[in-house]
Amino acid sequence: MDIAREAARRRTFAIISHPDAGKSTLTEALALHTQMIGEAGVTHGKAGRRATVSDWMEMERARGISISSTALQMEFGDHVINVVDTPGHADFSEDTYRVLAAVDVAVMVLDAAKGLEPQTLKLFDVCRRSGIPVVTVVNKWDRPGLDPLELLDQVQQRLGIVPTPVTWPIGIAGDFRGALDRRTGRTLLYERTAGGATMAGERVLTDEEARELIGQDWQTAVEGSELLDADGLVHDQDQFLQGRTTPVLFAASLLNFGVAQLLDVLVDIAPPAGDRPDAAGVRRPVDAPFSAYVFKVQAGMDRAHRDHVAFARVCSGIFERGEVVEHAATGRPFATKYAQSMFGRARTSADVAWPGDIIGLVNASGLRIGDTLRAPGERVEFPAVAKFAPEHFAVIRSVDTGRYKQFRRGIEQLDREGVAQVLRSDARGDQAPVLAAVGPMQFEVVQDRLRQEFRAETRLEPLPYSLAREVAVADVPTLAGRSGVETFERSDGVALALFGDRWVLRSVERAHPELVLGVLAADVEL
Repeated sequence: MDIAREAARRRTFAIISHPDAGKSTLTEALALHTQMIGEAGVTHGKAGRRATVSDWMEMERARGISISSTALQMEFGDHVINVVDTPGHADFSEDTYRVLAAVDVAVMVLDAAKGLEPQTLKLFDVCRRSGIPVVTVVNKWDRPGLDPLELLDQVQQRLGIVPTPVTWPIGIAGDFRGALDRRTGRTLLYERTAGGATMAGERVLTDEEARELIGQDWQTAVEGSELLDADGLVHDQDQFLQGRTTPVLFAASLLNFGVAQLLDVLVDIAPPAGDRPDAAGVRRPVDAPFSAYVFKVQAGMDRAHRDHVAFARVCSGIFERGEVVEHAATGRPFATKYAQSMFGRARTSADVAWPGDIIGLVNASGLRIGDTLRAPGERVEFPAVAKFAPEHFAVIRSVDTGRYKQFRRGIEQLDREGVAQVLRSDARGDQAPVLAAVGPMQFEVVQDRLRQEFRAETRLEPLPYSLAREVAVADVPTLAGRSGVETFERSDGVALALFGDRWVLRSVERAHPELVLGVLAADVEL
C-alpha cells in the first residue's frame, strides 16, 4: 500500500521543444514555484545574470542551448515532481528520445511567435509512437506572437491532435495581462516582479473586478473561451490519456506567468507513476520487487571527483540506498551506496526512492544506457534503447601523442554516455576511431569535453559518408574494396557499413542481392 500511495504522488515528465522556445527557462520557473530555488536566473542571460540550474555544462552556458538532459526533483504540495529538461536541438534528439522512454508525460513548449517548428513535430511524433500523453504550453506570450486561435489550428491540423485549452490568455501576445482558468472559471491577474527573478504576483478577480481593472481585454477573453466551449474544445481526461487531445496553457516563463497553473494541471491530470512494460511486453506492477531502468549516463558533473553518474528511473518497488541490486546485463551484484537525488548539477543522498523517481547512481562506470537494475532473483528486463541511424561521420585523432591514454579514456567514456557512436576498423587502427553522429554539433561536444575533462586536444577529419546500415559480420568481406563503402565495428559489437550516398547503397544492393542490410532505428525517424 505504501508503494502504490507513493507512486500515485509522483509526476515524472520531460519538457520538449524546438530550440529557443524557452524550455530551460520554464524548467527554472517550475523550480522557483516549487521553492527549490529562491531566485531565478535568466537562461543564458546577459552580463551579470546567472544561467539556469539545468544548464550546467560550459558549452551550454556559452552557446545558450541545452546539450544534455538534466533531472530535477521538486515537491509541490503533497506531490513529488520529477522533471527532465531535454535538449531542443535536432543534433541531440537521440538524448531526448532516451529520456522519453523513462517518463510518463511530456510538456511540449511552443514559441508564441513561431508556433509549431520542425523539431517540435518530430518530438511529438516520438511521444505519439511511445503512447506518451502531451501537455502543450504556449510560451513567450509576453512578446508579440500569433493569434491564439491560429496556434490551436496549427496544433490540430499539423499534429492531428485536438487542443483543449485549460487556460485562455487575457491580452494579446505581447500584452499578457492574466488568464482565464477554464477548469475553475476564475480570472487571474498577473503582477510582474523585477526581471522575473521571483514568483510573479497573482490575484483572483471577481467578474466585477475584472471588468473594472482589465476592461475590454477581459471581455474578449471571455468571449473567446465561450467560443471554445461551443466548439467542444474542453478537457476530457480519457481522450488526453489516449493521446487524442492535448491540454493547452498560455505562459510567459521569463516572467513566471502561468507557471503555477501548469503545476496545478500536471498534478491534477498528468498520469502518476504506473505499471511499465518489460522487454516481453508484460506490464510490471509498481508494487513488484525493485526494478529500475538506466536512461542516461553522464560523467564530468563533479570535476573534483571525475565521477560517472547513471540516471535510472525507478519502475517498481522500493529503492533503499546501500542495498545490493542485480545488474541484469551481467547478472552481477551492483552496490548502491552512493545513490543520490539530482537537482541539475547539485545532489543530495537519496536514502529511499519510489516508482517514478529518478536516482543518480555515482561511480557507475559499469552501467550503460538501457541497462536494467533489479532485486536479486528477479528476472525482469526492460526494452533496450534503439541507436539512431547516424548521418555524419569523422575520424578523430589526438593532436598530442603524449596524451593518447587520456584521449582513449575520454573516447570510451563519451561512447558509454551515448554522446556519439564510436566505430573502429582494423584498416584505420585503434588510434583513429570514427565518430558517427545524428548531427555535427555532437562532434563539437565530443571535442569540447575531451579538451575540458581530459585535457586532450583533437583533430577531426570528415568522412564522405551519409548512410549507415547494419551488416552481418560474415558479409563484411563482400563489401571490402568497393568504392564509396567502408565497414566498421561499433563498440557494442554490431558491424556497420557506411555508404557515400543512396546511389552507392542501391548499387551494392543490386550487385549483392543476398546481403541483408539492416536499417538502424527504423521505427524512429528524427
